[in-house]
Amino acid sequence: MFFIKRNLPRWERALRIVMGVAVGTAVFSGFTSGIVTWLAIGTAATLVLTAFVGFCPACAMVGRRYLES
Repeated sequence: MFFIKRNLPRWERALRIVMGVAVGTAVFSGFTSGIVTWLAIGTAATLVLTAFVGFCPACAMVGRRYLES
């Protein structure tokens, strides 16, 4: 079975959920248009998904590790 070690602390996971919801709200409120809408939807989805999983591939690529004590 495949296990991913989490590399996001709880406070950052909560912040990513809040930011993802904020970006999603901005999109559905009509603050964006055109290609920016699609980029914002992708950003919001990425933020929320990485928050729920607890693993960020971009952080892992630069060597970030989080050890829960």
